[in-house]
Amino acid sequence: MKNPLRLILFVIVISQFAYAQVPAPTPRFAEQIEAFLKADETNQPPQGGILFIGSSIFRQWKKLPQQMAPLPVFNRAFGGSRTDEVLFYLDQIVLPYQPKIIVYYCGSNDINVNAEPEHIATRFKQFVERVRAKLPQTRIYFVSINRAPQKMDKWKQVDATNAMIRSYCEAARGLGYIDVNRVLFDKRRQPRYDLYLPDKLHFTDKAYELFTPIIKPVIAKAWRSMKVKTAVKVRQKVRPA
Repeated sequence: MKNPLRLILFVIVISQFAYAQVPAPTPRFAEQIEAFLKADETNQPPQGGILFIGSSIFRQWKKLPQQMAPLPVFNRAFGGSRTDEVLFYLDQIVLPYQPKIIVYYCGSNDINVNAEPEHIATRFKQFVERVRAKLPQTRIYFVSINRAPQKMDKWKQVDATNAMIRSYCEAARGLGYIDVNRVLFDKRRQPRYDLYLPDKLHFTDKAYELFTPIIKPVIAKAWRSMKVKTAVKVRQKVRPA
Protein backbone atom coordinates (compact mmCIF):
# COMPACT_ATOMS: atom_id res chain seq x y z
CA MET A 1 0.00 0.00 0.00
CA LYS A 2 1.44 3.36 -1.01
CA ASN A 3 -0.10 5.63 1.64
CA PRO A 4 -2.21 3.91 4.31
CA LEU A 5 -3.17 7.16 6.09
CA ARG A 6 -4.52 8.69 2.89
CA LEU A 7 -6.48 5.53 2.14
CA ILE A 8 -7.96 5.52 5.65
CA LEU A 9 -9.06 9.14 5.25
CA PHE A 10 -10.66 8.33 1.90
CA VAL A 11 -12.58 5.43 3.42
CA ILE A 12 -13.80 7.62 6.29
CA VAL A 13 -15.03 10.30 3.89
CA ILE A 14 -17.02 7.94 1.68
CA SER A 15 -18.04 5.34 4.27
CA GLN A 16 -21.41 7.01 4.79
CA PHE A 17 -22.11 6.50 1.08
CA ALA A 18 -20.74 2.98 0.72
CA TYR A 19 -24.05 1.31 1.34
CA ALA A 20 -26.24 4.07 -0.05
CA GLN A 21 -29.21 2.86 -2.00
CA VAL A 22 -28.20 3.05 -5.66
CA PRO A 23 -31.12 2.49 -8.05
CA ALA A 24 -30.62 -0.30 -10.54
CA PRO A 25 -29.75 1.22 -13.92
CA THR A 26 -32.31 1.01 -16.67
CA PRO A 27 -31.36 -1.37 -19.51
CA ARG A 28 -30.87 1.53 -21.94
CA PHE A 29 -27.57 0.10 -23.16
CA ALA A 30 -28.66 -3.53 -23.39
CA GLU A 31 -28.35 -3.53 -27.18
CA GLN A 32 -24.77 -2.25 -27.04
CA ILE A 33 -23.80 -4.84 -24.46
CA GLU A 34 -25.46 -7.57 -26.53
CA ALA A 35 -23.49 -6.36 -29.56
CA PHE A 36 -20.24 -6.74 -27.60
CA LEU A 37 -21.17 -10.28 -26.58
CA LYS A 38 -22.17 -11.17 -30.12
CA ALA A 39 -18.87 -9.86 -31.47
CA ASP A 40 -17.01 -11.89 -28.84
CA GLU A 41 -18.44 -15.09 -30.31
CA THR A 42 -16.44 -14.61 -33.51
CA ASN A 43 -13.63 -12.29 -32.42
CA GLN A 44 -12.89 -12.76 -28.75
CA PRO A 45 -10.37 -10.24 -27.35
CA PRO A 46 -7.22 -11.88 -26.01
CA GLN A 47 -7.34 -12.92 -22.40
CA GLY A 48 -5.12 -10.86 -20.15
CA GLY A 49 -5.03 -7.77 -22.34
CA ILE A 50 -5.62 -4.07 -21.63
CA LEU A 51 -9.27 -3.07 -21.33
CA PHE A 52 -10.58 0.47 -21.82
CA ILE A 53 -13.96 0.77 -20.11
CA GLY A 54 -16.39 3.56 -19.36
CA SER A 55 -18.54 6.09 -21.17
CA SER A 56 -18.71 7.82 -24.54
CA ILE A 57 -15.42 9.69 -24.06
CA PHE A 58 -13.70 6.33 -24.54
CA ARG A 59 -16.36 4.90 -26.85
CA GLN A 60 -15.64 7.62 -29.40
CA TRP A 61 -11.88 7.02 -29.34
CA LYS A 62 -11.93 5.46 -32.79
CA LYS A 63 -8.17 5.20 -33.30
CA LEU A 64 -7.46 3.72 -29.88
CA PRO A 65 -5.93 0.41 -31.11
CA GLN A 66 -3.66 2.18 -33.59
CA GLN A 67 -2.59 4.90 -31.17
CA MET A 68 -1.86 2.43 -28.37
CA ALA A 69 -0.10 -0.13 -30.60
CA PRO A 70 1.61 -2.48 -30.03
CA LEU A 71 -0.11 -2.75 -26.66
CA PRO A 72 -2.98 -5.30 -26.72
CA VAL A 73 -5.79 -2.85 -26.00
CA PHE A 74 -9.49 -3.30 -26.65
CA ASN A 75 -12.45 -1.05 -25.97
CA ARG A 76 -15.69 -1.86 -24.18
CA ALA A 77 -16.88 1.66 -23.37
CA PHE A 78 -20.56 2.17 -24.03
CA GLY A 79 -23.25 4.77 -24.27
CA GLY A 80 -23.10 7.81 -22.21
CA SER A 81 -22.83 5.41 -19.33
CA ARG A 82 -22.71 6.29 -15.65
CA THR A 83 -20.67 4.61 -12.93
CA ASP A 84 -23.60 2.50 -11.72
CA GLU A 85 -24.07 1.17 -15.26
CA VAL A 86 -20.41 0.20 -15.60
CA LEU A 87 -20.82 -1.68 -12.31
CA PHE A 88 -24.01 -3.31 -13.55
CA TYR A 89 -22.32 -4.79 -16.64
CA LEU A 90 -18.99 -5.64 -15.02
CA ASP A 91 -19.68 -9.38 -15.02
CA GLN A 92 -20.43 -9.33 -18.75
CA ILE A 93 -17.87 -6.99 -20.32
CA VAL A 94 -15.00 -6.77 -17.82
CA LEU A 95 -14.34 -9.91 -15.81
CA PRO A 96 -14.68 -12.49 -18.63
CA TYR A 97 -11.65 -10.99 -20.42
CA GLN A 98 -9.44 -11.26 -17.30
CA PRO A 99 -7.62 -8.03 -18.22
CA LYS A 100 -4.22 -7.42 -16.67
CA ILE A 101 -4.77 -3.67 -16.96
CA ILE A 102 -8.00 -1.66 -16.92
CA VAL A 103 -8.17 1.97 -18.02
CA TYR A 104 -11.36 3.54 -16.66
CA TYR A 105 -13.15 6.72 -17.70
CA CYS A 106 -16.56 7.35 -16.19
CA GLY A 107 -18.29 9.84 -13.93
CA SER A 108 -18.90 12.73 -16.31
CA ASN A 109 -22.47 11.64 -16.96
CA ASP A 110 -23.05 11.15 -13.24
CA ILE A 111 -22.14 14.80 -12.72
CA ASN A 112 -24.56 15.81 -15.47
CA VAL A 113 -27.39 14.29 -13.42
CA ASN A 114 -26.11 15.97 -10.23
CA ALA A 115 -24.58 12.93 -8.53
CA GLU A 116 -22.50 13.84 -5.48
CA PRO A 117 -18.71 13.44 -5.82
CA GLU A 118 -18.77 11.01 -2.89
CA HIS A 119 -21.24 8.77 -4.70
CA ILE A 120 -19.10 8.70 -7.84
CA ALA A 121 -15.97 7.92 -5.84
CA THR A 122 -17.81 5.17 -3.98
CA ARG A 123 -18.91 3.49 -7.20
CA PHE A 124 -15.38 3.57 -8.57
CA LYS A 125 -14.17 2.01 -5.32
CA GLN A 126 -16.86 -0.66 -5.64
CA PHE A 127 -15.68 -1.32 -9.19
CA VAL A 128 -12.12 -1.76 -7.95
CA GLU A 129 -13.18 -4.08 -5.13
CA ARG A 130 -15.27 -6.29 -7.41
CA VAL A 131 -12.47 -6.57 -9.94
CA ARG A 132 -9.92 -7.31 -7.22
CA ALA A 133 -12.12 -10.03 -5.75
CA LYS A 134 -11.73 -12.00 -9.00
CA LEU A 135 -8.52 -10.55 -10.47
CA PRO A 136 -6.31 -9.48 -7.55
CA GLN A 137 -3.28 -8.66 -9.72
CA THR A 138 -5.09 -6.46 -12.23
CA ARG A 139 -3.94 -2.85 -12.31
CA ILE A 140 -6.59 -0.16 -12.68
CA TYR A 141 -6.06 3.39 -13.93
CA PHE A 142 -8.64 6.14 -13.55
CA VAL A 143 -8.51 8.83 -16.24
CA SER A 144 -9.57 12.22 -14.91
CA ILE A 145 -13.10 13.42 -15.58
CA ASN A 146 -12.68 16.22 -18.08
CA ARG A 147 -13.50 19.85 -17.26
CA ALA A 148 -15.59 20.26 -20.38
CA PRO A 149 -17.00 23.68 -21.31
CA GLN A 150 -20.42 22.00 -21.47
CA LYS A 151 -20.35 21.53 -17.70
CA MET A 152 -18.50 24.69 -16.71
CA ASP A 153 -21.07 25.35 -13.99
CA LYS A 154 -20.22 21.95 -12.49
CA TRP A 155 -16.43 22.22 -12.50
CA LYS A 156 -16.37 22.28 -8.69
CA GLN A 157 -18.04 18.87 -8.66
CA VAL A 158 -15.64 17.64 -11.33
CA ASP A 159 -12.63 18.85 -9.34
CA ALA A 160 -13.93 17.40 -6.08
CA THR A 161 -14.58 14.02 -7.68
CA ASN A 162 -11.18 13.92 -9.35
CA ALA A 163 -9.41 14.93 -6.13
CA MET A 164 -11.19 12.26 -4.11
CA ILE A 165 -10.44 9.49 -6.59
CA ARG A 166 -6.87 10.66 -7.07
CA SER A 167 -6.26 10.38 -3.32
CA TYR A 168 -7.72 6.88 -3.32
CA CYS A 169 -5.58 5.78 -6.28
CA GLU A 170 -2.39 7.26 -4.84
CA ALA A 171 -2.93 5.50 -1.53
CA ALA A 172 -3.76 2.00 -2.74
CA ARG A 173 -1.69 -0.72 -4.36
CA GLY A 174 -2.10 -1.34 -8.07
CA LEU A 175 -4.13 1.79 -8.81
CA GLY A 176 -3.19 4.89 -10.75
CA TYR A 177 -4.65 8.27 -11.64
CA ILE A 178 -3.99 9.80 -15.07
CA ASP A 179 -4.69 13.50 -15.52
CA VAL A 180 -5.64 14.57 -19.06
CA ASN A 181 -7.16 17.91 -18.11
CA ARG A 182 -3.80 19.65 -18.36
CA VAL A 183 -3.85 19.47 -22.18
CA LEU A 184 -7.40 20.77 -22.46
CA PHE A 185 -6.53 24.34 -21.50
CA ASP A 186 -4.36 27.03 -23.07
CA LYS A 187 -1.69 29.16 -21.37
CA ARG A 188 -4.36 31.55 -20.14
CA ARG A 189 -6.15 28.62 -18.47
CA GLN A 190 -9.02 28.87 -20.90
CA PRO A 191 -10.62 25.77 -22.49
CA ARG A 192 -9.21 24.81 -25.85
CA TYR A 193 -12.44 24.78 -27.83
CA ASP A 194 -10.60 23.41 -30.86
CA LEU A 195 -10.35 20.08 -29.02
CA TYR A 196 -14.12 19.75 -28.63
CA LEU A 197 -16.98 18.85 -30.90
CA PRO A 198 -19.83 21.39 -31.19
CA ASP A 199 -21.50 19.95 -28.08
CA LYS A 200 -18.48 21.21 -26.06
CA LEU A 201 -18.34 17.88 -24.26
CA HIS A 202 -16.97 15.23 -26.60
CA PHE A 203 -13.59 15.36 -28.28
CA THR A 204 -12.10 15.80 -31.72
CA ASP A 205 -9.42 13.47 -33.03
CA LYS A 206 -6.85 16.09 -32.06
CA ALA A 207 -7.75 15.73 -28.39
CA TYR A 208 -7.20 11.98 -28.51
CA GLU A 209 -3.84 12.59 -30.17
CA LEU A 210 -2.90 14.68 -27.13
CA PHE A 211 -4.19 12.05 -24.71
CA THR A 212 -2.06 9.32 -26.27
CA PRO A 213 1.38 10.49 -25.02
CA ILE A 214 -0.11 10.95 -21.55
CA ILE A 215 -1.87 7.60 -21.19
CA LYS A 216 0.27 5.30 -23.31
CA PRO A 217 3.58 5.61 -21.40
CA VAL A 218 1.82 4.87 -18.11
CA ILE A 219 0.15 1.68 -19.26
CA ALA A 220 3.17 0.63 -21.35
CA LYS A 221 5.37 0.81 -18.26
CA ALA A 222 2.84 -1.18 -16.25
CA TRP A 223 2.52 -3.74 -19.05
CA ARG A 224 6.29 -4.26 -19.25
CA SER A 225 6.50 -4.61 -15.49
CA MET A 226 3.76 -7.23 -15.41
CA LYS A 227 5.33 -9.18 -18.28
CA VAL A 228 8.69 -9.20 -16.47
CA LYS A 229 7.10 -10.45 -13.26
CA THR A 230 5.29 -13.18 -15.17
CA ALA A 231 8.52 -14.25 -16.87
CA VAL A 232 10.32 -14.42 -13.53
CA LYS A 233 7.57 -16.58 -12.05
CA VAL A 234 7.73 -18.93 -15.03
CA ARG A 235 11.50 -19.30 -14.68
CA GLN A 236 11.12 -20.01 -10.99
CA LYS A 237 8.58 -22.74 -11.71
CA VAL A 238 10.79 -24.52 -14.24
CA ARG A 239 14.02 -24.18 -12.24
CA PRO A 240 15.28 -27.69 -11.35
CA ALA A 241 15.25 -28.64 -7.70
